[in-house]
Amino acid sequence: MLELKWLYELILIIYAASVMGYFIDFVQHNRRANNIAFWLLSLVWMLQTFFLLYQIFAEMNFPVVNVYDGLYFYAWILVTFSLLINRFFKIDFLVFFTNLFGFLIMVLHITAKADNKGLEGVQLVSEILITHITLALISYGLFTVSFVFSLMYLLQHRLLKKKKGYKWLKRLGDLNRLDSLSFMLITIATPALLLSVILGVVWAYTSGAEFYWYDIKTVGSFVVLVVYFIYLFLRIVKNYQGRSISLYNTAAFLFLLVNFLLFGTLSSFHF
Repeated sequence: MLELKWLYELILIIYAASVMGYFIDFVQHNRRANNIAFWLLSLVWMLQTFFLLYQIFAEMNFPVVNVYDGLYFYAWILVTFSLLINRFFKIDFLVFFTNLFGFLIMVLHITAKADNKGLEGVQLVSEILITHITLALISYGLFTVSFVFSLMYLLQHRLLKKKKGYKWLKRLGDLNRLDSLSFMLITIATPALLLSVILGVVWAYTSGAEFYWYDIKTVGSFVVLVVYFIYLFLRIVKNYQGRSISLYNTAAFLFLLVNFLLFGTLSSFHF
């Protein structure tokens, strides 16, 4: 049998990037992000279709005869419908939510495959863990830079209020730009962390590790997600800007540090 493990990995990574692009457009009405997400999703469809045709013509197997093949075909149908909706109807929110659901179906397919493919499944589970950790660390890096921007905003706001330190103002940057950059980074980091948490749960269940929903690091990660989703709610729906949202972002990042540095050492399976 042709080794196609790399294809699953590639599809998952590109699919995750597409979902993140649609999320950025969902939050910021960013047409460029929407276009990039569309082309990434088109690439996912092409790779999925290649595998589908391989299954049909090379292995003489229409992929609906078992659970994990059926999930793959289901995910392919969702991607197909999403592309058609995006192309002919331009209903962006529907496309975003459909693709988020489609990504979850793809993850379920990989989980089922890992449970039924022996050594190949073990290798796939190991790579899910690597992707989980990588996405988590990338999101932490983006949250950190966002926190620095908020800190710079608060410092400049204080200097302006006290009418001193003018020589530092140009080096700190414009207040509006600092605020918008901080928001932009959180918009990218939040879906990255969400995808990381999803993959982490999948890894825990498919690897046979002792996974507990009440593990302190697991709970902490979900709380971090909620904290940053509240940030997005306050920013987008309640229109919080400037000093108030920068203070919130600073507090959110401090909790993230507690989760990363302290809760990880108290966890039963994180390190």
